[in-house]
Amino acid sequence: MPVSPSSAAQAARRSVADRLRELRAEAGISGSELGNRCGWTHSKSSRIENAITPPTPDDVRRWCDACGAVGQAADIIAQSQNAQSLYTEWRRRSRSGLKQLQHSYVPLFRSTRLFRVYSATLLPHFIQTEGYAAGLLGAISEFREIPNDVAEAVAARMERNRIVREPGRRYVLLVEEAALRHQLADAEAMAAQLGYLMTVGAMPTVSLGIIPMASRARSQWPLETFHMYDDTLVSIELLSARVTVTQPSEIALYLKAFEQLRGMAVYGAEARALVVSAIEALGPA
Repeated sequence: MPVSPSSAAQAARRSVADRLRELRAEAGISGSELGNRCGWTHSKSSRIENAITPPTPDDVRRWCDACGAVGQAADIIAQSQNAQSLYTEWRRRSRSGLKQLQHSYVPLFRSTRLFRVYSATLLPHFIQTEGYAAGLLGAISEFREIPNDVAEAVAARMERNRIVREPGRRYVLLVEEAALRHQLADAEAMAAQLGYLMTVGAMPTVSLGIIPMASRARSQWPLETFHMYDDTLVSIELLSARVTVTQPSEIALYLKAFEQLRGMAVYGAEARALVVSAIEALGPA
């Protein structure tokens, strides 16, 4: 397999290698003995352990069997496969502009029935208004110095976001109160966005929770923005990339964090009061 140009992808491969090395150490066998049990040379064991050669699924199964850890094979295979593709550079994905990036998510959205989103900084894109999206995507386009197709990208996002009003899907959205107050557009656009937040939050298919800034003794610290698609994929948004996770044990970790964050949020009238306060903070219309 080709080596990913992303240092994060290499770090993910290193994590797989370290996990396999730990299994061998726990089994108390040498690299040579591992090779004998697996039917390959010691040099192959060394290349895998040093993240030079990524293991195939069959390699992982043999390795786990040789170390008496057959039950861990499926998880490590998923981790290894993800390490080759989980780290997608935003610059590569958006080098032709932002419109195509909006369209690229449509198949995933169409195949998902339960969306869980947590954001400490932004309002989820599912419920963004045109003015808010224009401010956000405009800033992204300028910062990344990519072709300016913001108007087309906003239109594509608005078209894509109609999925929220289609039957058959549920949306569980959690935002930190601070995300209500980050002004990514002018006051008029922000007021419209916050007003729409209350509208969409009343939809029967949407659960909107807001975590107050005044929460005391938080059980979970503010995390990076992440999206969960059913129980099969988690997408984490970073400045330089989007990381996707499909490994069951890691998905379970994000679900645990999501549920803890969900327990700290307020809903209904309490959530609306926080939104109204954010609107009032914008000043007179």
